[in-house]
Amino acid sequence: MADPLTDSEQKVWRTFIESSWALHTHLEDDLRAKTGLSMNDFHVLVVLSEAPDRRLRMGELAGRLVFSPSRITYQINSMVKRGMVRKQPCPEDGRGQEAVLTDEGMAALEHAAPLHLITVRDSFIDRLDPDELDIIGRVFDKVRKA
Repeated sequence: MADPLTDSEQKVWRTFIESSWALHTHLEDDLRAKTGLSMNDFHVLVVLSEAPDRRLRMGELAGRLVFSPSRITYQINSMVKRGMVRKQPCPEDGRGQEAVLTDEGMAALEHAAPLHLITVRDSFIDRLDPDELDIIGRVFDKVRKA
């Protein structure tokens, strides 16, 4: 069994959880209100926009977004219905599926990105000094790799 958290560890853990949930909720609500996109929509659009030919195998996309196979299928099917993404067989083997960013999806990203950036800056980046941002980057890179 794991050792219980000390008072200071408990305080840090709760501060992290509460602030990260609050930040994510604020970012989600603001993005939806301004663009109609969810954070999941936005991240799919970003990852596909950065991929070669704006396409990725579904499994690779799921891995990059840390989504389960069922979650990525649901997400992409939702975005297909809205015209932001299309699915097509992988040209290499024909068995797998690729998610492909459509022109409509790229236009949605180009509209949303500057609006989302304002909220990210106001809610997070501009509230911290460069040293704090560096520490957060190092800490969460370590957590991500674990």
